[in-house]
Amino acid sequence: MEESKNITRKSASNLALAFILLPKEKRDAMSALYAFCREVDDVADDEAVPVAERRTKLSAWREDVRLACNNGKPQFVVNRELQSVIQQCKLPFAYFDDLIRGVEMDLDIKRYETYEDLEQYCYRVASVVGLLSIEIFGYKNQACVDYAIYLGKALQLTNILRDVRTDGERGRIYLPLSELKKFNVSEAEILRFEYSPRFTELARSVSMRAIHFYELARKTLPAEDRRSMIAAELMGSVYWRLLTKLQRKNFDVLGPNPTRLNKAQKIVLILRTWYRLSSGAAVPNYGT
Repeated sequence: MEESKNITRKSASNLALAFILLPKEKRDAMSALYAFCREVDDVADDEAVPVAERRTKLSAWREDVRLACNNGKPQFVVNRELQSVIQQCKLPFAYFDDLIRGVEMDLDIKRYETYEDLEQYCYRVASVVGLLSIEIFGYKNQACVDYAIYLGKALQLTNILRDVRTDGERGRIYLPLSELKKFNVSEAEILRFEYSPRFTELARSVSMRAIHFYELARKTLPAEDRRSMIAAELMGSVYWRLLTKLQRKNFDVLGPNPTRLNKAQKIVLILRTWYRLSSGAAVPNYGT
Protein backbone atom coordinates (compact mmCIF):
# COMPACT_ATOMS: atom_id res chain seq x y z
CA MET A 1 0.00 0.00 0.00
CA GLU A 2 3.02 2.31 -0.08
CA GLU A 3 2.13 4.08 -3.33
CA SER A 4 -1.44 4.68 -2.16
CA LYS A 5 -0.29 5.95 1.21
CA ASN A 6 2.14 8.37 -0.43
CA ILE A 7 -0.58 9.75 -2.70
CA THR A 8 -2.92 10.15 0.28
CA ARG A 9 -0.29 11.90 2.42
CA LYS A 10 0.60 14.35 -0.34
CA SER A 11 -3.01 15.26 -1.03
CA ALA A 12 -3.74 16.91 2.34
CA SER A 13 -7.46 16.64 1.46
CA ASN A 14 -10.39 16.67 3.84
CA LEU A 15 -11.26 13.12 2.78
CA ALA A 16 -7.80 11.90 3.70
CA LEU A 17 -8.09 13.75 7.03
CA ALA A 18 -11.17 11.70 7.92
CA PHE A 19 -9.15 8.45 7.82
CA ILE A 20 -7.48 9.37 11.11
CA LEU A 21 -10.51 8.08 13.02
CA LEU A 22 -10.40 4.63 11.40
CA PRO A 23 -8.60 1.49 12.64
CA LYS A 24 -5.41 0.77 10.68
CA GLU A 25 -6.83 -1.93 8.39
CA LYS A 26 -9.72 0.27 7.25
CA ARG A 27 -7.43 3.32 7.09
CA ASP A 28 -5.13 1.49 4.70
CA ALA A 29 -8.08 0.31 2.61
CA MET A 30 -9.44 3.85 2.36
CA SER A 31 -6.00 5.13 1.37
CA ALA A 32 -6.03 2.66 -1.53
CA LEU A 33 -9.50 3.79 -2.59
CA TYR A 34 -8.59 7.46 -2.21
CA ALA A 35 -5.44 7.00 -4.30
CA PHE A 36 -7.52 5.54 -7.14
CA CYS A 37 -9.94 8.47 -6.95
CA ARG A 38 -7.08 10.97 -6.87
CA GLU A 39 -5.33 9.40 -9.86
CA VAL A 40 -8.34 9.34 -12.17
CA ASP A 41 -9.36 12.85 -11.09
CA ASP A 42 -5.87 14.15 -11.84
CA VAL A 43 -5.97 12.58 -15.30
CA ALA A 44 -9.25 14.34 -16.10
CA ASP A 45 -8.09 17.70 -14.71
CA ASP A 46 -4.68 17.87 -16.42
CA GLU A 47 -5.43 20.58 -18.97
CA ALA A 48 -1.85 20.47 -20.26
CA VAL A 49 -2.83 17.18 -21.92
CA PRO A 50 -5.21 17.13 -24.93
CA VAL A 51 -8.76 15.94 -24.17
CA ALA A 52 -8.46 12.94 -26.50
CA GLU A 53 -5.35 11.76 -24.68
CA ARG A 54 -6.99 12.19 -21.28
CA ARG A 55 -9.97 10.19 -22.51
CA THR A 56 -7.64 7.40 -23.62
CA LYS A 57 -5.89 7.41 -20.24
CA LEU A 58 -9.20 7.20 -18.39
CA SER A 59 -10.22 4.27 -20.60
CA ALA A 60 -6.98 2.56 -19.59
CA TRP A 61 -7.80 3.13 -15.92
CA ARG A 62 -11.29 1.71 -16.48
CA GLU A 63 -9.95 -1.47 -18.08
CA ASP A 64 -7.23 -1.85 -15.47
CA VAL A 65 -9.62 -1.56 -12.52
CA ARG A 66 -11.93 -3.99 -14.33
CA LEU A 67 -9.05 -6.48 -14.19
CA ALA A 68 -8.65 -5.78 -10.48
CA CYS A 69 -12.36 -6.47 -9.92
CA ASN A 70 -12.32 -9.65 -12.02
CA ASN A 71 -9.32 -11.32 -10.38
CA GLY A 72 -7.05 -10.33 -13.24
CA LYS A 73 -3.60 -8.75 -13.14
CA PRO A 74 -3.87 -4.95 -13.17
CA GLN A 75 -0.88 -3.02 -14.45
CA PHE A 76 -1.20 0.21 -12.46
CA VAL A 77 0.42 0.11 -9.03
CA VAL A 78 -2.54 1.82 -7.36
CA ASN A 79 -4.93 -0.78 -8.78
CA ARG A 80 -2.67 -3.63 -7.68
CA GLU A 81 -2.75 -2.21 -4.15
CA LEU A 82 -6.51 -1.68 -4.37
CA GLN A 83 -7.21 -5.22 -5.61
CA SER A 84 -7.04 -6.86 -2.18
CA VAL A 85 -9.51 -4.26 -0.86
CA ILE A 86 -11.83 -4.91 -3.82
CA GLN A 87 -11.75 -8.64 -3.12
CA GLN A 88 -12.11 -8.40 0.66
CA CYS A 89 -14.93 -5.81 0.60
CA LYS A 90 -16.57 -7.08 -2.62
CA LEU A 91 -16.41 -3.68 -4.30
CA PRO A 92 -18.29 -3.88 -7.62
CA PHE A 93 -16.77 -2.71 -10.89
CA ALA A 94 -20.00 -0.82 -11.65
CA TYR A 95 -19.14 1.75 -8.97
CA PHE A 96 -15.65 2.32 -10.35
CA ASP A 97 -17.14 2.61 -13.83
CA ASP A 98 -19.63 5.21 -12.59
CA LEU A 99 -16.86 7.18 -10.91
CA ILE A 100 -14.79 7.28 -14.11
CA ARG A 101 -17.91 8.30 -16.05
CA GLY A 102 -18.20 11.18 -13.60
CA VAL A 103 -14.68 12.51 -14.14
CA GLU A 104 -15.12 11.97 -17.89
CA MET A 105 -18.02 14.44 -17.74
CA ASP A 106 -15.45 17.16 -16.98
CA LEU A 107 -13.81 16.49 -20.35
CA ASP A 108 -16.91 17.55 -22.26
CA ILE A 109 -19.32 19.43 -20.03
CA LYS A 110 -18.69 22.99 -18.88
CA ARG A 111 -22.28 23.85 -17.95
CA TYR A 112 -25.26 22.14 -16.30
CA GLU A 113 -28.74 23.27 -17.25
CA THR A 114 -30.70 22.00 -14.23
CA TYR A 115 -30.23 20.58 -10.76
CA GLU A 116 -31.15 17.16 -12.12
CA ASP A 117 -28.25 17.33 -14.58
CA LEU A 118 -25.84 18.54 -11.89
CA GLU A 119 -26.91 15.91 -9.38
CA GLN A 120 -26.05 13.12 -11.82
CA TYR A 121 -22.52 14.53 -11.81
CA CYS A 122 -22.54 14.84 -8.00
CA TYR A 123 -23.71 11.24 -7.70
CA ARG A 124 -20.95 9.92 -9.91
CA VAL A 125 -18.01 11.86 -8.48
CA ALA A 126 -19.05 12.00 -4.82
CA SER A 127 -21.92 9.68 -3.87
CA VAL A 128 -20.25 6.74 -5.60
CA VAL A 129 -17.13 7.33 -3.49
CA GLY A 130 -19.42 7.15 -0.48
CA LEU A 131 -20.99 3.92 -1.70
CA LEU A 132 -17.55 2.35 -2.09
CA SER A 133 -16.48 3.70 1.30
CA ILE A 134 -19.39 2.25 3.27
CA GLU A 135 -18.51 -1.20 1.96
CA ILE A 136 -15.07 -0.71 3.49
CA PHE A 137 -16.48 0.69 6.74
CA GLY A 138 -19.02 -2.12 7.05
CA TYR A 139 -22.69 -1.58 7.93
CA LYS A 140 -25.73 -3.46 9.18
CA ASN A 141 -28.64 -1.48 7.81
CA GLN A 142 -29.26 -1.07 4.08
CA ALA A 143 -30.35 2.53 4.73
CA CYS A 144 -26.62 3.37 4.76
CA VAL A 145 -26.76 3.22 0.95
CA ASP A 146 -29.17 6.16 0.84
CA TYR A 147 -27.09 7.91 3.52
CA ALA A 148 -23.98 7.68 1.33
CA ILE A 149 -25.84 9.04 -1.68
CA TYR A 150 -27.31 12.00 0.23
CA LEU A 151 -24.08 12.89 2.02
CA GLY A 152 -22.06 12.68 -1.20
CA LYS A 153 -24.37 15.16 -2.92
CA ALA A 154 -24.23 17.51 0.08
CA LEU A 155 -20.43 17.48 0.12
CA GLN A 156 -20.11 18.00 -3.63
CA LEU A 157 -22.56 20.93 -3.67
CA THR A 158 -20.52 22.50 -0.86
CA ASN A 159 -17.37 22.00 -2.93
CA ILE A 160 -19.05 23.60 -5.93
CA LEU A 161 -20.00 26.68 -3.91
CA ARG A 162 -16.51 27.05 -2.47
CA ASP A 163 -14.80 26.63 -5.84
CA VAL A 164 -16.88 28.92 -8.08
CA ARG A 165 -13.84 31.07 -8.87
CA THR A 166 -11.42 28.16 -9.30
CA ASP A 167 -13.83 26.47 -11.68
CA GLY A 168 -14.49 29.75 -13.47
CA GLU A 169 -10.78 30.12 -14.15
CA ARG A 170 -11.13 26.88 -16.15
CA GLY A 171 -14.19 28.12 -17.96
CA ARG A 172 -16.48 25.88 -15.94
CA ILE A 173 -19.72 26.85 -14.23
CA TYR A 174 -21.29 24.10 -12.16
CA LEU A 175 -24.10 26.24 -10.74
CA PRO A 176 -27.20 25.28 -12.76
CA LEU A 177 -27.98 27.68 -15.60
CA SER A 178 -31.66 27.54 -14.64
CA GLU A 179 -30.69 29.03 -11.27
CA LEU A 180 -28.52 31.71 -12.91
CA LYS A 181 -31.55 32.71 -14.97
CA LYS A 182 -33.82 32.68 -11.93
CA PHE A 183 -31.57 35.14 -10.07
CA ASN A 184 -30.64 37.17 -13.15
CA VAL A 185 -26.93 36.32 -12.97
CA SER A 186 -25.16 35.94 -16.31
CA GLU A 187 -22.45 33.43 -17.14
CA ALA A 188 -20.21 36.35 -18.10
CA GLU A 189 -20.53 37.87 -14.62
CA ILE A 190 -19.35 34.66 -13.00
CA LEU A 191 -16.47 34.26 -15.44
CA ARG A 192 -15.46 37.88 -14.66
CA PHE A 193 -15.78 37.06 -10.93
CA GLU A 194 -18.29 39.84 -10.35
CA TYR A 195 -19.74 39.55 -6.86
CA SER A 196 -23.19 41.05 -6.41
CA PRO A 197 -26.32 40.77 -4.23
CA ARG A 198 -27.89 38.73 -7.05
CA PHE A 199 -24.98 36.28 -6.94
CA THR A 200 -25.34 36.04 -3.15
CA GLU A 201 -28.98 35.03 -3.52
CA LEU A 202 -28.06 32.51 -6.23
CA ALA A 203 -25.40 30.94 -4.00
CA ARG A 204 -27.76 30.93 -1.02
CA SER A 205 -30.30 29.02 -3.10
CA VAL A 206 -27.67 26.39 -3.98
CA SER A 207 -26.64 26.20 -0.32
CA MET A 208 -30.25 25.38 0.61
CA ARG A 209 -30.09 22.48 -1.82
CA ALA A 210 -26.93 21.27 -0.07
CA ILE A 211 -28.55 21.70 3.36
CA HIS A 212 -31.47 19.57 2.16
CA PHE A 213 -29.07 16.70 1.44
CA TYR A 214 -27.21 17.16 4.75
CA GLU A 215 -30.56 16.88 6.54
CA LEU A 216 -31.51 13.78 4.56
CA ALA A 217 -28.16 12.17 5.41
CA ARG A 218 -28.56 13.02 9.10
CA LYS A 219 -32.07 11.56 9.22
CA THR A 220 -31.24 8.47 7.17
CA LEU A 221 -28.14 7.13 8.94
CA PRO A 222 -29.30 4.27 11.21
CA ALA A 223 -28.31 4.54 14.87
CA GLU A 224 -26.70 1.09 14.79
CA ASP A 225 -24.28 2.18 12.07
CA ARG A 226 -23.20 5.57 13.42
CA ARG A 227 -20.00 4.25 14.93
CA SER A 228 -18.90 2.43 11.76
CA MET A 229 -19.60 5.60 9.74
CA ILE A 230 -17.35 7.77 11.93
CA ALA A 231 -15.10 8.84 9.04
CA ALA A 232 -18.09 9.77 6.90
CA GLU A 233 -19.60 11.68 9.81
CA LEU A 234 -16.36 13.61 10.20
CA MET A 235 -16.50 14.50 6.50
CA GLY A 236 -20.04 15.73 7.02
CA SER A 237 -18.91 17.83 9.97
CA VAL A 238 -15.97 19.38 8.11
CA TYR A 239 -17.99 20.32 5.05
CA TRP A 240 -20.94 21.54 7.11
CA ARG A 241 -18.56 23.87 8.95
CA LEU A 242 -17.19 25.01 5.59
CA LEU A 243 -20.72 25.73 4.36
CA THR A 244 -21.48 27.79 7.47
CA LYS A 245 -18.29 29.82 6.85
CA LEU A 246 -19.46 30.50 3.32
CA GLN A 247 -22.83 31.61 4.67
CA ARG A 248 -21.20 34.02 7.13
CA LYS A 249 -19.21 35.52 4.25
CA ASN A 250 -22.45 35.98 2.28
CA PHE A 251 -21.00 33.59 -0.29
CA ASP A 252 -18.27 35.97 -1.38
CA VAL A 253 -16.49 33.13 -3.21
CA LEU A 254 -15.36 35.03 -6.28
CA GLY A 255 -12.20 36.45 -4.73
CA PRO A 256 -8.73 34.92 -5.19
CA ASN A 257 -8.60 33.15 -1.80
CA PRO A 258 -10.94 30.14 -1.42
CA THR A 259 -12.57 29.62 1.96
CA ARG A 260 -10.85 26.91 3.98
CA LEU A 261 -10.92 25.49 7.48
CA ASN A 262 -7.69 25.97 9.39
CA LYS A 263 -5.87 23.16 11.17
CA ALA A 264 -7.21 24.08 14.60
CA GLN A 265 -10.80 24.03 13.35
CA LYS A 266 -10.30 20.61 11.81
CA ILE A 267 -8.77 19.22 15.01
CA VAL A 268 -11.75 20.48 17.00
CA LEU A 269 -14.12 18.75 14.60
CA ILE A 270 -12.14 15.51 14.78
CA LEU A 271 -12.28 15.52 18.58
CA ARG A 272 -15.94 16.51 18.67
CA THR A 273 -16.94 13.80 16.18
CA TRP A 274 -14.91 11.17 18.05
CA TYR A 275 -16.43 12.21 21.40
CA ARG A 276 -20.01 12.28 20.17
CA LEU A 277 -19.85 8.86 18.58
CA SER A 278 -17.79 7.32 21.39
CA SER A 279 -20.23 8.60 23.99
CA GLY A 280 -23.22 7.36 22.04
CA ALA A 281 -24.57 10.79 21.15
CA ALA A 282 -27.14 10.45 18.38
CA VAL A 283 -26.87 13.97 16.96
CA PRO A 284 -24.21 14.51 14.27
CA ASN A 285 -22.28 17.73 13.76
CA TYR A 286 -24.15 18.75 10.61
CA GLY A 287 -27.59 19.33 9.17
CA THR A 288 -29.05 21.02 12.25
